[in-house]
Amino acid sequence: MNKKTKTIIIGGLIGGIAYASIMAGFDYSDGLDFRIWRFLLNAIIFGIFMAIMNIYNIKKQTEENKITNSKNNKMPTK
Repeated sequence: MNKKTKTIIIGGLIGGIAYASIMAGFDYSDGLDFRIWRFLLNAIIFGIFMAIMNIYNIKKQTEENKITNSKNNKMPTK
């Protein structure tokens, strides 16, 4: 597994768990009991969403870097 893949997976896990924890805290403050299935569902759905967004952003960033590098290499010389 390369570094980019590890970063995407770890980012998705951390984002999903953080979101699910915040949502569980809101449920607790409303007087509801902790529901493990809701916690897991929130963590998985938000984690997948964050991973997809990270993949999109990394692809877009690498494309922009390629365009910038190709423009810098084609500069006329005097």
